[in-house]
Amino acid sequence: MAFLEISGLKKRFGAVEILKGIDLDLDEGGFLVLVGPSGCGKSTLLNTIAGLETISEGEIRVDGKSINNLHPSQRDIAMVFQSYALYPNMTVAGNISFGMEMRGVPKAEREKAIAQVAKTLQISHLLNRRPSQLSGGQRQRVAMGRALVRDPKLFLFDEPLSNLDAKLRVDMRIEIKRLHATTGKTIVYVTHDQIEAMTLATKIAVLKEGEIQQVGTPSEIYNRPNNLFVADFMGSPAMNLMQAKVAGENGRTVLKIANAAGADITLPVPTTIASEPLAIGRDIIFGIRPEAITDHDSADRHSKAIEMVDARVDVVEPAGADTFVVTHLGGKEVTARMRSDADVAAGQVLPFAFNLDKAVVFDPATSKRL
Repeated sequence: MAFLEISGLKKRFGAVEILKGIDLDLDEGGFLVLVGPSGCGKSTLLNTIAGLETISEGEIRVDGKSINNLHPSQRDIAMVFQSYALYPNMTVAGNISFGMEMRGVPKAEREKAIAQVAKTLQISHLLNRRPSQLSGGQRQRVAMGRALVRDPKLFLFDEPLSNLDAKLRVDMRIEIKRLHATTGKTIVYVTHDQIEAMTLATKIAVLKEGEIQQVGTPSEIYNRPNNLFVADFMGSPAMNLMQAKVAGENGRTVLKIANAAGADITLPVPTTIASEPLAIGRDIIFGIRPEAITDHDSADRHSKAIEMVDARVDVVEPAGADTFVVTHLGGKEVTARMRSDADVAAGQVLPFAFNLDKAVVFDPATSKRL
């Protein structure tokens, strides 16, 4: 039995249905990330687990027990908010221990718990400071400490890093990952940042307009997206998605993709690309990640399906460790990921190495992966 079970969950505000039948489960010690664009319902879903929003239909169970009708204070769930929500007139130690003090926990026990949590979060030297004397990252650590000190059954994080700058976000991602590894706690985490989702999660649920598009491991979500929305949303840069037509040529099945000049390039169809044979003449969407398109010297030596395609370079974007190269194929901009020292310049015609072992195809009518 899963530790967290969500069955047929719906949430309506008046006539507007925000959550449209959510089914999810999470094993004890797992790290579930709810990800999707703004307005997709992920924070509403988190709030229903916390008890901050009532549900219209369905059931939520934690450790085998329904929590539908329990007050938030009775659910044994701790929540970390985007806004930190610290008491400005209290010290760090006071903020961490306030909940325990309200519950009548003895002072010696409170002090022991504060010291242990502060050591875990590396904020022992900050215990006598007030929130106004802390950086954003330090404040978020304090907010996490206030939740951690309760030793709850379940942790909920609502976009906790969105107020931090880019470097701090990276640092805090590492801290949260370390916290999960050392405590083994069950965590549900909301973000619109798919990089956070990929780096933190043991399981990802991708939401769009109140419906789950796909649930899986980071690898499953990234490499085998269920539909065009997941393929486009997950990944930075996003997956390349090109219009293509299935054709027969010399007794084999191939894909025809138009280049910028209007001529067709031809790619063979590997057996791994779809779950069933592709019908000749069918229109499809061909999807491939930027790192699966590169220069000849960087191509995966273990792949059995490397195809070279000559294309004109439109834009070169140096990015430190990588160079992103943009061309046009199938009526779309296509991004390739090459070595930082790749010898490439705008305007030249370059052989691009396509790793077709990493390619997927979609039905343009239903948007589903074939």
